[in-house]
Amino acid sequence: MCSILRMHWTIAPKTAPRPHINCNRCNSLKAYHSSGKFRVNANGKRIDAWLIYRCVDCDNSWNFCILERCNRRDIESALLHALESNDPALARRHAFDVVALRSRVGRVEEFPEAAVHKQVLGERPENTTALELQLRLECRQRCGSTGCSPVNSTSRDRGSRLGTRRDCWSLIRMGPKPCASRLERER
Repeated sequence: MCSILRMHWTIAPKTAPRPHINCNRCNSLKAYHSSGKFRVNANGKRIDAWLIYRCVDCDNSWNFCILERCNRRDIESALLHALESNDPALARRHAFDVVALRSRVGRVEEFPEAAVHKQVLGERPENTTALELQLRLECRQRCGSTGCSPVNSTSRDRGSRLGTRRDCWSLIRMGPKPCASRLERER
């Protein structure tokens, strides 16, 4: 009789990537770490949101753009609440978005240390003769569907070529709410 032990391992990096930014207090290129806090600002009906990073030496701040000039009604209430309450899971997801960090600052320091969370699925057989192992990697992909992508020069270029505003492109990349319906209402 074949007794299979089924396990699920989740591999998660321990330390968030650190962007290297020119610190105006230290007057040199320094590593910054995520504070795990968001800054949300409203100007009329437009919302801006940033993840705050701090210099590792002098605690100077740098704001990593999460949302830029997005209309309040186009932002899901759960996302806005998570930003306003400094949701740790959302902050972690943005802090580990290496692709978005590299697109903004260029040099990002990554760390090899990882934690492995092991979970036995089902019952543990007495005489195990085989092992079925499921692996999952955390935080290695772009955050695309949660509004993580900052607005950058490519969305500005795309918007000018297609005759749409650049905040619409940031909303399109955010995911679930399509921006096309909003464009049709404005015409």
